[in-house]
Amino acid sequence: MNMRSPQIASDTRTRILEAAVDRFGRDGFGASLRAIAADAGVSAAAVMKHFGSKESLHRECDAHVLAVISAYKTEAMKSADLGATLMTQMARMEEFQPLIRYTMRSFLAGGDVARNLLEDMRSRALTWMAEGVKAGHLKPSRNEELRVKLTFSISIGWMVQSVLAAEKDLGELDADFWARTFDEMLMPALELYAEGLFADRTLLEHYMLYRSDPPGESGAEETSA
Repeated sequence: MNMRSPQIASDTRTRILEAAVDRFGRDGFGASLRAIAADAGVSAAAVMKHFGSKESLHRECDAHVLAVISAYKTEAMKSADLGATLMTQMARMEEFQPLIRYTMRSFLAGGDVARNLLEDMRSRALTWMAEGVKAGHLKPSRNEELRVKLTFSISIGWMVQSVLAAEKDLGELDADFWARTFDEMLMPALELYAEGLFADRTLLEHYMLYRSDPPGESGAEETSA
């Protein structure tokens, strides 16, 4: 398992984080510190020494996952050849599977676990989206925060529905499942983002006009009459 960004050194703390991300993703957040310690090749006392508590370890896992994902997203958006970078990262998809499982486990858990991770992910996405606009890979948006929210809804919604349709526990889903899920998602997603959905701008122009001058109740009554 290799989930490190170029800036993250290989040390005991990182080994524990990677082991925890993998174990939480497979078994859920009820996984024991002893199991995580065994996966990392250290003692449970070493886990406590580095992180103090299971709750603190969980928070650090969130930060670790976000840092690695953001590093690769930023790398792609800053690259001179976005297509080549995307293909290289796709070829390494198996390395990202612990991160994907952990993220899906968080979202399926719901509550503060999902909410906090999602808010942090969207906040970081604003940064790498801006890098994409600056590099000329992406068009600027009228409202970047809302565009990020929509793109997350598409990608996360796809992943969640795929996991639920699999009728297996998240930890039982293998490399073939994740490769197939991403392959099925990428074609329609890239088609939508690169070529668009509507044949022209009619609906956008009507909506922007509506937003700037929405009909009042009297107008609505006259229309309905």
